[in-house]
Amino acid sequence: MIKPIRTFGVVVAAAMLVVACGGGGGGSQAPSSQATTSQAPRIQAPASEAAESEAPESEAPESEAPESEAPESEAPSSGGTESEAPESGAPSSGGTESGAPSSAGASGGPGTAPDGSAYTLGYSNAFGLGNGFREEQLCTAKAEALVAGVQEATWLHAEDATYPQLQQIRDLIQQSPDAIVFNPNSPDGYQDAIDEAQEADILMVAIDGYVTDPETLNITNDQFNYGYIGATWLFDKVGEGNVYYMRGIVGHPADLDRHAGVMKALEEHPGIKLLPSNDGVGTDWNPDKGTELTNGIINDGTYDTIDGIWTSGIDQQVVDAIQAAGKEFVPIVGADLKGFVEQLLHRDAKYEGLEGIAVYNPAAIGGAGVKLAIQALNGEEFETTPFTRTTEDGVEHEIEAVVLPEPEAYANDTEDGRAQLEDIFIEDLNVLWPVSWSIPGWSDYTLEQVLPPAGCKGPGE
Repeated sequence: MIKPIRTFGVVVAAAMLVVACGGGGGGSQAPSSQATTSQAPRIQAPASEAAESEAPESEAPESEAPESEAPESEAPSSGGTESEAPESGAPSSGGTESGAPSSAGASGGPGTAPDGSAYTLGYSNAFGLGNGFREEQLCTAKAEALVAGVQEATWLHAEDATYPQLQQIRDLIQQSPDAIVFNPNSPDGYQDAIDEAQEADILMVAIDGYVTDPETLNITNDQFNYGYIGATWLFDKVGEGNVYYMRGIVGHPADLDRHAGVMKALEEHPGIKLLPSNDGVGTDWNPDKGTELTNGIINDGTYDTIDGIWTSGIDQQVVDAIQAAGKEFVPIVGADLKGFVEQLLHRDAKYEGLEGIAVYNPAAIGGAGVKLAIQALNGEEFETTPFTRTTEDGVEHEIEAVVLPEPEAYANDTEDGRAQLEDIFIEDLNVLWPVSWSIPGWSDYTLEQVLPPAGCKGPGE
């Protein structure tokens, strides 16, 4: 069906008031295979394959779903077509050309971005400092805003819980931007602030995770298949045995979808037992907590009973803790963070014997969210995929989101996989940053515009 992008009063570019901003219970049903066309960017599904790691957060999100109540459905499909989960065999370790970040930059490069010169933006990224995924996400958002010609933007990127996201959004509303792009740490914890923004005719765009508000645009990596693909590879490799299960921020939208993907893979592998339980253990996407948990299972003897580890982007810290303890490596699932990719390539001899798989999770979702916001403000159309999620209060919500394609995954246990890992490796990146710095069809900047200190500068900076 056709629906307006915002029912609270779209103001077209020619009539936009430009205000300069000063400087971020239960189960679920399987999604429909039909896309909904909305009045905003009509984007063809990018050819890239995508996946995610997250930000450390020192307190639980405002609306945290219990671990045991994660959705059990398959992920929403990308591009409006039915998304089939991979078969139980290991996913292909050879990615498509478009799935790897190009050294030349984004799809088309500078000059192909939508015209954002009539608009100002706000950006909310609570608890983002110190986490490579969210830091890079911010830099891609700044780069996309810059090449799109956005007038001014306010970038809020907090370090800890002293500046929660609810307040971030309200502070941004006071700046009167045309759109606010935010990475939600809760699917339904910010509704009052979202309503306030929409009453002020501010477009809300949720990136990376979704929110339940029907008038907010959602754009997300395919988190279900992130969980499913990595778990399938690991469970196939283990065959029968114990796998230690390390999640992210339990209750975060991305974590819930990843959990659903892991649970589907578990159903297909009856010989696998998850430790400490099927609910896993949360890391809050905090590298230090990943190290602490790994040292804990080494010291209490649990590590000697496991045959593999599934991590939600806290991978290189797990590897280093195992290596430092002098233990033999077990197969590990991680994200496409530069440090983990480097470990999988055994560039340091101390990682010899490590087997693992890096699942794509582009931090470029930040730039993609900015592009979607601008195209929406320009009145273009886009396709969304509907799916159902149930929140902590037991209420079912019909979600619509632009879902990026099923992620690529590169394992180092095959020659092709190692070749792909070499292809995606970027020497100059921070070890905590994903190598997937761009998304074909969604990014219009160069790598140099993302990397600090010369890059990572938004409009007016």
